[in-house]
Amino acid sequence: MLKSLMVAKAKEELEQEILVKEEEKDKYLSERAPPLHISSMGHAQLQELVKELHAKVDVVDEERYDIEAKVMLNTREIKDLNIKVLDLRGKFKRPSLRRVRVSADAILRSLLGSKHKVSMDLRANLKSVKKEDTEKKRPVEDSDWRKNVEAMSGMEGRKKMFDDAAKGPAQ
Repeated sequence: MLKSLMVAKAKEELEQEILVKEEEKDKYLSERAPPLHISSMGHAQLQELVKELHAKVDVVDEERYDIEAKVMLNTREIKDLNIKVLDLRGKFKRPSLRRVRVSADAILRSLLGSKHKVSMDLRANLKSVKKEDTEKKRPVEDSDWRKNVEAMSGMEGRKKMFDDAAKGPAQ
């Protein structure tokens, strides 16, 4: 009830304010630009009237330009003063950042929210590899690589590499 009364009162005041502004505008325009009676004027008088109105428009445009220039100057001054104020306050020191270790579960919790309970164990999906298996697959050759380069050069050396590769997995 109180809220509706306040809204109604505000609406009435807003309407009154609009009416007052319109009255002020009409009063200002009647003072500045009196109504024109052009029906009884001749051709020469109309030309004089147009010249007078054109001169008035020029004066108003000059005033508008001057005011715009002042506004631009003031805004530039305000920006400069704001920059000076920031400089006088001093430079802000940024704190040194520390590395934070966050688990995958914590990242998912922060992204999805605390409602969703998702656990992601990345290590469970990894394949276990034994060191002995990797050593058996790669035979250790103590031979000099320079001797091998001459033997493998040319087309026959490449053919030999392909033949060795084809025989290797079958064994």
